[in-house]
Amino acid sequence: MEHKRPRIVAAALAGLGLAVSLTACGGGSIQDAQTGSGDKKCGDLNVAVNPWVGYEADAHVLGYVAKTRLGCNVNYKDLDEQVSWKGFGSGEVDVVVENWGHPELQKKYMADKGGDGSAVDFGSTGNKGVIGWFVPPWMAKKYPDITDWKNLNKYSSLFKTTESGSKGTLYDGDPGFVTNDEALVTNLKLNYKVVYAGSETALIEAFRDAEKNKKPMLGYFYEPQWFLSEVPLVKVDLPKYTDGCDADAAKVACDYPVYDLNKVVAKKFADSKSPAVDLVKNFTWTNDDQNVVAKYISQDQMDPEDAAKKWVDAHKDEVDAWVKG
Repeated sequence: MEHKRPRIVAAALAGLGLAVSLTACGGGSIQDAQTGSGDKKCGDLNVAVNPWVGYEADAHVLGYVAKTRLGCNVNYKDLDEQVSWKGFGSGEVDVVVENWGHPELQKKYMADKGGDGSAVDFGSTGNKGVIGWFVPPWMAKKYPDITDWKNLNKYSSLFKTTESGSKGTLYDGDPGFVTNDEALVTNLKLNYKVVYAGSETALIEAFRDAEKNKKPMLGYFYEPQWFLSEVPLVKVDLPKYTDGCDADAAKVACDYPVYDLNKVVAKKFADSKSPAVDLVKNFTWTNDDQNVVAKYISQDQMDPEDAAKKWVDAHKDEVDAWVKG
């Protein structure tokens, strides 16, 4: 599945026999992917774009409004999460639109967490994030007890691949995604090996193939995510999350929390007189909103700018509230 973005990377899922052409939204260096036209009142607005399509939907809707309603010169920068936060201090990134927790980055860059003060929490996006392990629907139907983690070892042989040897394979996505999976496998004494598929696109294609061709697959996934309306993946119940159960990354043995996804901005941007400051602060929408735009981009193959325009044109009242505050 190709998005209309500047770099195409080949990813292969060994053991599933699947080769995927995908667009890499992540990266290890800061680069501009698209620049809008604007005026001096707003000036440049540098928006990080992290490597999953839901984030891409957030970024382009926000950016489209900033450009068309406020005259901002919008620069979209394809970066992984860690590099995005590093860009706050250098002035190369103004906004991370969808942050999934990252306490380690908060401690490094947020003043109230003991960091250097280059990053500021700008409130919720309105999206609720769920991370977990999922199986395709056919597996949950055929093996109904597989959705209890205590039974995973019983089925590990189903998930063996050339990459996992005698163990079952647990597929993760991009190595930059928020994940406790290697610790979970160890601490729950599961006979599995974490294998990185490499991207959101690779995970989606693998789950799609697993459901269509009745292939076993256990993988990391999350919501909001438009793909769940196409293939309703079934979540595996891990030990219940409780406050602090993930405090020590090496000892995690519980499920992921529900994340109140938030916006994070550069302190320099927050203190500026740019009209985009209030826009970013006011930007909120729902999981369903994000999934609609993400579907336009991924499944309908719309250019992200066109996808953003389509949603914005249909939601004038919501956009007016962001702009007027």
